[in-house]
Amino acid sequence: MTQRTALVTGVVGGIGAAIATRLAADGATVVVSDVPGDALNAAADTLGLPALPADLGDPSAVQDMARQLLRDHAAPDILINAAGGVRGQVGTPLEDVKPDAWHSIFAVNVDASLYVSQALVGHMKTSGWGRIVTISSGAGLRPSLTGIHAYTAAKHALVGLTKQLSLELAQHGITVNSIAPGFILSNPATRHQWDAFGPEGQAQLMNRIHTRRLGAPEDIAAAAAFLTSREAGWITGQILSVDGGIT
Repeated sequence: MTQRTALVTGVVGGIGAAIATRLAADGATVVVSDVPGDALNAAADTLGLPALPADLGDPSAVQDMARQLLRDHAAPDILINAAGGVRGQVGTPLEDVKPDAWHSIFAVNVDASLYVSQALVGHMKTSGWGRIVTISSGAGLRPSLTGIHAYTAAKHALVGLTKQLSLELAQHGITVNSIAPGFILSNPATRHQWDAFGPEGQAQLMNRIHTRRLGAPEDIAAAAAFLTSREAGWITGQILSVDGGIT
C-alpha cells in the first residue's frame, strides 16, 4: 500500500473521511475531493490530507480536477467513489417528486462515480493495476428507509454501474466493487433520520440488525481497505453488504 496513490471523494461525510484516514494509515498516499467550500477545507485540515475541490457531477470540473491531481500528485491506483447522499431531501409522495430534486441526487450518487472513474481509469489501464470502490447502500438492494425515490433508484443504478465497469475493466487488472453500508450515523442527515424514527422505530431497526448495533464509518473503511488490497485481486463485480446482518 505504501506504493499506492488513492483518491477518495465525498470526504465531508463520515464514511469518506474514515476511508481516507484508513488508507493513509495503511501507508497509501491519499488525496481527497468534495464540492468546493469551507466544509471540504475543514475536512482536509482535520484529515491532514491534500484536497482537490470539484463539483463531481460536472464532467468538465472532474476533468480539471483529474489534470490537477496528475500534475501535483500522481496517477491514482485506487479510487474510492464515496460522494453521495440525499442532498438534504426527505421522503415525499410520488406525486410530489420534482425533476430537479430527482436529477440532483442522481448527479452526486451516480454521475459523479461515472465521471471520476472515466477521468482516471486510463492511467490504471496503463499500469495494469487498479482498484475502484463505489459506496452504494442497502437502498441499492431493497427499498430505502429514507423514502426518497431518487435515492433508492440512484443507488440501484450505482450497483449496476459497478457491475458493468467490472465486466469492462477487470481484464486490465482493475477490480471494481461496491460496499453497501447499512444504517450508519455518519452525518447530520443520518442523525436526523435516526431521530425521526423515534424510540419505537429505532428499536424496530435495531431488532432487524443481527449484531444489535448500528455501524460506524470505520466498519466501512475496513471493508474498503480489504477491497483495495493486493489480496482482493480476484474479487470484482461484487456488492459487499456491511450492515451487521439485516433481516
